[in-house]
Amino acid sequence: MPLYKQNSNSKIKEAYMADHTLPEWLNELDDEDLVFIKRFLLASGSLKEMAGMYSVSYPTVRLRLDRLIQKIKISEDHTEEPYISLIKKMAVNDKLDFDTAKILINAYKKIKKEA
Repeated sequence: MPLYKQNSNSKIKEAYMADHTLPEWLNELDDEDLVFIKRFLLASGSLKEMAGMYSVSYPTVRLRLDRLIQKIKISEDHTEEPYISLIKKMAVNDKLDFDTAKILINAYKKIKKEA
């Protein structure tokens, strides 16, 4: 079973949205994230059990969990400028490597400071 199994959990969001407003951090998660969270909860937070479920190593599951935690933290942090948040989100979602993200953020902060 692949670590990022596609599922139609957007139906969960749609059903909930009919009566409620989702928190921003939850609304930004994709179906893969929701499936992972659901399985994590059903496994009582056992990364060892999750690794067995997905047929991957413990460190692979740990990395997935760490990235999900970072995703949630970034979406909850309203103190940062939108550009910096975007760069961090791109890095967490593997759209940009972390070294490049760090360079872009530092350059942006330097330009803002000089302005």
